Amino acid sequence: MAILPSGFLSQSQTAPPGEETLSKPRRTLAATGINHALHDGYTDLIYVLLPVWQAEFALSYGLLAVMRGLYSGAMAGLQIPVGRLAERIDGKILLALGTLLAALGYVLAGLSGGVMGLGLALLISGAGSSTQHPLASAAVSRAYGNAARGPLGIYNFSGDLGKAALPALTAVLLVIMSWRHALLLVALMGLVVALCLAVLMPAVGKGFAHKSAVTTQGTHAGRGGFSWLLAIGILDSAVRMGFLTFLPFLLRDKGASLPTSGFALAMVFIGGAAGKFTCGWLGERVGTIRTVLLTEGGTAALILAVLALPLIPAIIVLPLLGVMLNGTSSVLYGTVPELTSPHRTERAFALFYTGTIGSGAIAPVLYGLLGDAVGPTLATAATAVTALAICPLALVLASHLPNDRRA
Repeated sequence: MAILPSGFLSQSQTAPPGEETLSKPRRTLAATGINHALHDGYTDLIYVLLPVWQAEFALSYGLLAVMRGLYSGAMAGLQIPVGRLAERIDGKILLALGTLLAALGYVLAGLSGGVMGLGLALLISGAGSSTQHPLASAAVSRAYGNAARGPLGIYNFSGDLGKAALPALTAVLLVIMSWRHALLLVALMGLVVALCLAVLMPAVGKGFAHKSAVTTQGTHAGRGGFSWLLAIGILDSAVRMGFLTFLPFLLRDKGASLPTSGFALAMVFIGGAAGKFTCGWLGERVGTIRTVLLTEGGTAALILAVLALPLIPAIIVLPLLGVMLNGTSSVLYGTVPELTSPHRTERAFALFYTGTIGSGAIAPVLYGLLGDAVGPTLATAATAVTALAICPLALVLASHLPNDRRA
């Protein structure tokens, strides 16, 4: 039987019920949720700025994709090293410093005078954002223990709110001021959030892994199943990031103004937030495979619809497309433990996050080069073809999920 720390009984007897178990976890969830919204907003407001940077610096689609990829690449590549660094430094400190660095990157972007400076600034900002996913999710897991599943859902949803709000706000700011001044205001938000983390967030501790968020429900060793799941996740991320890279240009060619493009992106991200809930619920009832087939087939069909439709009808279908684009990921993340031995689940999640986010960094570059060669319309159609290519992979994965529910 575990030995309780000295003074534990007297403290628990005198402290108001729930003070220690509710106040600090809620502060942790609030702080990490706001931080998640900021960082996801930082990541996706770049889509609004791509047409502006193209006009400012005369960039090709390939170079625009490189700009986007520098941010995502730094964020993806540094997540595992950041997790190791958290074994020596309190996660709260790393989160605050990462947010400060991400904000500094946008300050430098606003002050940049050329492509090299802009690329370096985005690299710095992406490096700061690398702290967010692994450390914040682990902080929520540690704060809530066995009851972390619900709070983790709230934490994940907060990121989608940032994706919907910050790009739309940036699009409005671009109407009333230059993009450089708009980025300085966006960076100021990051400085405020970093200060709030440092002052208000409870300490996380050192040497943790998000074990409390991962149950031992996974009983299958995988034996190749995880590889297929990772391949699906990589392609799914490629479809999402590739399409979003071209969406502002497709809307512009249909006659959309900057505020209209920002609104359209917000519709996609709002649909994506709904997709996480909808497809998670659907996956529990009809199974992972059928849900993936539905979302990827729907993604392909709706991308082609956006290409064919005029501006207003295209915007109308964007929320449903957002559901399909983002919904698959919620099902895939929930399947990771089923294909991994319990003692390797944390490592599997780290690999899965790195693979999918890394794909989000590389895929826009490849699609951007394709866009330079064949034009944005055909390059966007290629993302629909990629979505369809996921379907046979899902059928192969089915043999590794013998307990997958079937309608």
